[in-house]
Amino acid sequence: MVGNNSNLPSMSLPILTEKNWDRWCTQMNALFNFQEVSDVVEFGLPNLGPEVTEIQRAILKEARKKDNRALFLLHQCVDDIHFEKIQHATFPKEVWDILIRSNDGGDKIKKVKLQTLRKQYELIQMEETNKVGEYFTKVLTITNQMKGCGETITDLVIMEKIMRSLPQRFDYIVVAIEESKDVSLMKIEELQSSLEAHDMRLAGRNPTKNSKQALKAIQYKKI
Repeated sequence: MVGNNSNLPSMSLPILTEKNWDRWCTQMNALFNFQEVSDVVEFGLPNLGPEVTEIQRAILKEARKKDNRALFLLHQCVDDIHFEKIQHATFPKEVWDILIRSNDGGDKIKKVKLQTLRKQYELIQMEETNKVGEYFTKVLTITNQMKGCGETITDLVIMEKIMRSLPQRFDYIVVAIEESKDVSLMKIEELQSSLEAHDMRLAGRNPTKNSKQALKAIQYKKI
């Protein structure tokens, strides 16, 4: 415990703003687990009856230490606007619940947001000027936000979407992957590596052509 606390000043802590709720939640859950305070954030302090044993007192004492540590973390991990909302809350569970109510948006807002994300997901295509890694990041950002709104989407569905939305230069490698591998057993990282390797081979064979294609694509976008 002491070791974890002593590391806090050197850690780069995530800060909640008006734009990064989903990402911040993921990072904070990892931080709570690392600091071993997830239980007090989610459930609060244990309720003990009038007759308390020595063991229960020891458990409560440890829980209060966790409670204080979790409250300290939450105070360090929000911007000024959010701190105004939580500054009078005395327990981390109370703070966490306030932040959820303030940022989660409720079912109606989630539904509208999910509809928008689904539309983006349907329409997204990799452009000629995109790098493979950039395109994967775009798709995964959208799908992670969809999951945050309650959508169930598997890695297989994501990989199939990516393979359908690639430029023509990837047709050969996509067919080769589908014929030689069981895509359902692949990981997203494997697919990305295969596509990046293919793209590098193409660029190495004809760098001039690829540069001209990229330039044309950029000029077309400016028109």
